Amino acid sequence: MALSRSARLGSLATAAASLLAIAASPAPAPGDPGIGDPYFPQLGNGGFDARHYDLDIDYAPDTGRLNGRATLTARATRKLSSFDLDLQQLEITKVEVNGRHARFTRNGDEVTVTPKQRLRGGRDFTVSVTYGGIPEPLGGPIVFGSKYGWMKTGDGVFVVCEPNAASTWFPSSDHPSDKATYDIRIKAPRGLTAVSNGRLVSTYDKGGSTYTHWRESRPMATYLATATIGKFDVRTGRTPGGIPIYVAIDPVLKNGNSVDVYAVTAAATDYWSQVFGPYPFEETGAIVDDMPEAGFSLEVQSKPAYSAVRNETTIVHELAHQWFGDSVSVARWNDIWLNEGFATYAQWLWAEHQGTRSAHDSFLAGYHSRPADSSFWQIKVADPQRDTMFASAVYQRGAMTLQALRERIGDTAFFKLLPAWTKLHRYGNADTADFIRLAEHVSGRQLDDLFDAWLFTTGKPAL
Repeated sequence: MALSRSARLGSLATAAASLLAIAASPAPAPGDPGIGDPYFPQLGNGGFDARHYDLDIDYAPDTGRLNGRATLTARATRKLSSFDLDLQQLEITKVEVNGRHARFTRNGDEVTVTPKQRLRGGRDFTVSVTYGGIPEPLGGPIVFGSKYGWMKTGDGVFVVCEPNAASTWFPSSDHPSDKATYDIRIKAPRGLTAVSNGRLVSTYDKGGSTYTHWRESRPMATYLATATIGKFDVRTGRTPGGIPIYVAIDPVLKNGNSVDVYAVTAAATDYWSQVFGPYPFEETGAIVDDMPEAGFSLEVQSKPAYSAVRNETTIVHELAHQWFGDSVSVARWNDIWLNEGFATYAQWLWAEHQGTRSAHDSFLAGYHSRPADSSFWQIKVADPQRDTMFASAVYQRGAMTLQALRERIGDTAFFKLLPAWTKLHRYGNADTADFIRLAEHVSGRQLDDLFDAWLFTTGKPAL
């Protein structure tokens, strides 16, 4: 059928417009190597959003070798010719994108992957990385001068990765702003227990190995993932409020603990569920390992990990993080007080709940114990800097900020604010400006002067 002259002209015009649209559309480009966090500019990766990690790892404690295959499902946020992953120390043997071999290059801790076909914006894709080596912990001043990350123990490994050590044991977008769900499958020598996040899907012995599968179905920041392996005595059940609980304790420590980890974990989980809003995960619990070299604990999602339990307040602190840090995560690391200040304040609330000391008295004790010329008051809590991001001021002055806020707006508004915060940002990310905005909305008061004095300036605020 022949076209009329007017139809031919219309067809030509349509074709020309299509060509112009194609020419104007953005061309595929490489993803950014990091998200631009002020403290860790290369952590995380631009150009995609992580959706799910499928991790298969095989660990041999006698040699320290880890072999793994990580499959990340992600969504491209724009047209990509290549994208980056974070991986420290370990060697890569193969990379596949959507099941097809892909080229990769490395520049330090950055792995640049170039798929055979460019990735379309708004579409999901998978990248599978086969890798292996001997993971080593990180060190330096950040975490109280301690080593952290993948830490060998006498019978296995203790895995605690805040802030930047998840990429020492699996390739990832290693920043809390890029949360995902997880399936973690661990092969370890028979007789050892592997504990990870979420709920236990299966465990079985085959030959000389034990195979364990854990699933975290709620979004999780990479640094909260664990694959702790060792000899553990395990107790499971439910809290009085009905939340499933899983507590694993190294038998070396079990009889020496003056704290009933299971009982305190159950009680604190239920109490925080009343104060902070519904418990955000499928299971609560604890991993208690004999790891004196670490000297710290971490709010591993669903099961805080303790290098040893030193007191009850450590447990209530780490469990409060399940709301403040795990469910509601920082958008950037300079907002770390939203994690640590809140969890420290939870310790004060626990003492108040137990009838041993009011939060007001805890506030005054901390305030009066530090003279005005103390270096404590020289940390800017809302931007403490990378190497001092876990300074005591972030914890204590952060908690003082919350008590000052409580006394300004009153208990009714304050205890309405806390669950409103955890509900509004559940499984997401937030920053200090978000919290200030919500506090002003809930209280109906202008609070700039309070937050300026306690978070954004140095020096000892006047009472």
